[in-house]
Amino acid sequence: MMVQVNLCLTSLIPPCATRSTNSGQRRTSVRASTSFISSTDSNSLPRQSSIRRCECYDMYKQVVPFADAWSWQKLIVEDRKTLIDDNQDGSDTLIVLQHQPVYTLGTGSTENNLNFDLKDPPFPLYQTERGGEVTYHGPGQLVMYPIMNLHFHKMDLHWYLRALEEVVIRVLSSVFSLKATRIDGLTGVWVGDKKLAAVGIRVSRWLTYHGLALNVSTDLSPFSRIVPCGIKDRGVGSIKGLLSDSCSISDDDKLIDIAHESLLKHFCEVFQVELCHQPVSSLLRLPKREH
Repeated sequence: MMVQVNLCLTSLIPPCATRSTNSGQRRTSVRASTSFISSTDSNSLPRQSSIRRCECYDMYKQVVPFADAWSWQKLIVEDRKTLIDDNQDGSDTLIVLQHQPVYTLGTGSTENNLNFDLKDPPFPLYQTERGGEVTYHGPGQLVMYPIMNLHFHKMDLHWYLRALEEVVIRVLSSVFSLKATRIDGLTGVWVGDKKLAAVGIRVSRWLTYHGLALNVSTDLSPFSRIVPCGIKDRGVGSIKGLLSDSCSISDDDKLIDIAHESLLKHFCEVFQVELCHQPVSSLLRLPKREH
């Protein structure tokens, strides 16, 4: 498959506002710079009248154990519920990272979609509370975990899933010139018959967690040990694999950098939020939760 790559050497993210905190530490923020939804496939996605703050823990170059990220999300959700009860929930949260190799099961998962012995999985295996079937996470795949209060966006889970897909569709189209689509009745983002992005969420009191995973330069071989998302008649793909010889960038890290920058930009635009980067060390200090 030959495609044209539209890579811009200038920054994809709009100019950042820099602030100083009481401790003297500087924070950078990324603002939404264009209209909320412009693609013809997204007429169901509404415009927001104001920009909402979103605290961003960006460790996209780090390969993080799934259990750690899962624990962080649940702790943040519980903390946010307390803020909601006190009418003090003033911002959303976004965690961006890569994972160590892992299989995760959603609430709809069945053993029939696992091509290995449950007692001897090739990678760690976690049963989670997100929707959907089994999937794989690993290095070269960018994962975004938005923890958003849908009271401030739209209290509609169908809308939220389509909005997450829209972020990826815009990235693939605007930066990599890949014609990405949705498929009726399925969740995720596709190029042809290959799934490039999986989406699985959990919502509690209109607070979202879990999120999306985009295959950038992922080793796809671990997907052969499962039926990804329970879909037997379609495959999985990656940005690197689809670009193949037509891509002038052979370095995986550079490809990750470009995809990451575009994901943040389009996340801001679709959800009309301002990203305010937070120190990752504050996440690392959170107590571990049992799963």
